Amino acid sequence: MCNTIPEITLNDGLKIPSIGFGTYTLKGQRGIEVIKDAVKTGYRLLDSAFNYENEGTLGRAVKECSIARNQLFICSKLPGRHHAYKEALETIEESLYRADLDYYDMYLIHWPNPRVNQYVEAWQALIEAKKRGYIRSIGVCNFLPEHIDRLIKETGVCPSINQVELHPYFNQKEQREYNAKHHIVTQSWSPLGRGNALLTDAVITKIATAHQKSISQIILRWHTQLGALPIPKASSIKHQQENINIFDFKLSSAEMEQISSLTRPDGRSFNQDPAVYEEF
Repeated sequence: MCNTIPEITLNDGLKIPSIGFGTYTLKGQRGIEVIKDAVKTGYRLLDSAFNYENEGTLGRAVKECSIARNQLFICSKLPGRHHAYKEALETIEESLYRADLDYYDMYLIHWPNPRVNQYVEAWQALIEAKKRGYIRSIGVCNFLPEHIDRLIKETGVCPSINQVELHPYFNQKEQREYNAKHHIVTQSWSPLGRGNALLTDAVITKIATAHQKSISQIILRWHTQLGALPIPKASSIKHQQENINIFDFKLSSAEMEQISSLTRPDGRSFNQDPAVYEEF
């Protein structure tokens, strides 16, 4: 069990654990048990989404776990089909009802959906939801610099987090630099890759052997040393424990560069380019 997860301070002053637990595909009673195991293992940041259709599962797990609600950091996300202002506010309320929670610590716009072009309206709804006490901190997912620039220009409010696809085959250097310049924390979805060859990569395997760590631990440590916040998912307690125990060693600058150099121009796992990709 890990009790020593460092915290990151967001640009709104809220503190967040530097590694979280992803809940995508975790549903029903089995999902409840897996999430409760994760909390027992030491995870305090739990990441969900309206479109995962498991906010109820997450909420039940929170109720049944032995950790007080105020010691957990719970996140959900607004789907693209509800970007219109009134719909967005109602959807946030529905997210709370589904999970039977009084508030979310973090709520994100899941995708900008630029063709629909209502993401500023959605952002205004998140700003209002925060004022109402529904949410403690607000952010975005998969937003490119031009999307965030527009949010700031039109509302004056900067996201606290931008959750993006990030792993060694797609290191998002330019996006991370932009986020850092604006004091936005970069959060990594699919930090271990999705169906690619990361977990058998020869370069990472060699580094893992040198540190006597697993490949997953090396990759997740790489994320945290980049200043990114990974949210890996793991169903087994063994992998949950492995993924969270990454703070007792450090990668060298050379090792960090070796891993970062694995990035590819076509590194997105499923070609989900936010400039054109839309998710409803």
